[in-house]
Amino acid sequence: MNAEQYKKLVDELIELLDEGVYIVDKYGTGIHYNSAMARTEKVAVDDVLGKKFHEAFPDFNLGESTIYSALTKNRPTGSKQQTYKNLYGKEITTENATIPVIVDGETVAAIEVSKDITELRSITDTLRELRGEVAEKAEPARPQIKKYTFDDIYGENPKFQAVIERAKKAASNDASVFIYGETGTGKELFAQSIHNDGKRAGKPFLAQNCAAIPESLLEGILFGTTRGAFTGAVDRAGLFEQANGGTVLLDEISAMPYDLQSKLLRVLQESYIRRIGGSRDIPIDVRIIATVNEPPEELMAKGLLRKDLYYRLNVINLSIPPLRERMDDIELLANRFADKFNKRFNKELWMISDGALKQLQSYDYPGNVRELENIMEQAISMAENEHVLTGKHLSMPNHIVNKEPVIRREDDVPLDAYMEAVEKQLIANEMVRFNGNISRAADALKIKRQTLQHKLKKYGIK
Repeated sequence: MNAEQYKKLVDELIELLDEGVYIVDKYGTGIHYNSAMARTEKVAVDDVLGKKFHEAFPDFNLGESTIYSALTKNRPTGSKQQTYKNLYGKEITTENATIPVIVDGETVAAIEVSKDITELRSITDTLRELRGEVAEKAEPARPQIKKYTFDDIYGENPKFQAVIERAKKAASNDASVFIYGETGTGKELFAQSIHNDGKRAGKPFLAQNCAAIPESLLEGILFGTTRGAFTGAVDRAGLFEQANGGTVLLDEISAMPYDLQSKLLRVLQESYIRRIGGSRDIPIDVRIIATVNEPPEELMAKGLLRKDLYYRLNVINLSIPPLRERMDDIELLANRFADKFNKRFNKELWMISDGALKQLQSYDYPGNVRELENIMEQAISMAENEHVLTGKHLSMPNHIVNKEPVIRREDDVPLDAYMEAVEKQLIANEMVRFNGNISRAADALKIKRQTLQHKLKKYGIK
């Protein structure tokens, strides 16, 4: 069977289906499009066949396109609702399932199966509007607080995956958890995930940064106050009472005053609290998750963390690796953040160039994942009407852009060889930093463009 006969066979086959079927090749060009799909999308078959999918549906946001996701990221999508305008400006709502077709590791096509739910969507929207009017009269809407789960934690690095698996095991029991991780590694995200994946999920999760509150107020916030205990004191439940049955996250617990740490230890041992100025012991059932952003051994040596409190909290310990120790996750995280901020800022920067990726992978990230997220947010929010994120969009401090260790001269290495090695490293770093742009790299190195070209050839840097 030749290619033409095979295409005829596929066309006849998909015409028999009630669902709409749309197949594009690896370039995004429509090669099969049945009548059911044409009826769903209210266009003619010839409007789609032979055209790139984004040309056939020019009003469609690439970031929402399941076909684009299948072709560029090899991501299948199951049962996703999409609303878009067809070639003639008519709004269509469909429910789609899309898969990439992968042969020998290469995506050669994408298949989308779709059904029209425009009418159902219209009815649903009307019902929601009516329900919204009733709810608005009854009670003003309250902003929803984001609840994180393990599905919100991204990373394929083996060391990081081991931490996730350990955290999931922690979620299945009720023991205290002690989390160490540098600033920006996602300690609260892990803490919330442990809570939301465990038996306390339906109960309160309350977090308190111990470094953000003056010492004089922190005790009252944690344990509550009794009227008359001090000037202005009122009867007020503390964090532990409010979270009864749930989880309390004590962030940066080493910033808690040393004396207060001993009171917290007693709470953990006795399972009751007493409000400031009160005489009544109040039983509590609270799981404690504590975090620090410095190694606990160092904090104890400095006298900032009580050893007895640490050992009481450290029933289950998690040590989240910094981003510089899982650089193989940079591409995954950058793409996740790109998806997030494309939606937020209504941009279409859906691809990260190899040069930009190398630049992202050449940075030490003292602020860890949070810093990478900020870098991606800045890059996408400031971008113009472009589709590829390149090095020009990235803004990172220059003093830590390269990870390579400083080359040290050994006693038996001649000075001229050492100087050439240093020069080669500096040039390579600047070329990565500026995404291969020779002119910009030459400006940064304060040399002529022709001189840099000569040195690139000399050192074999491409």
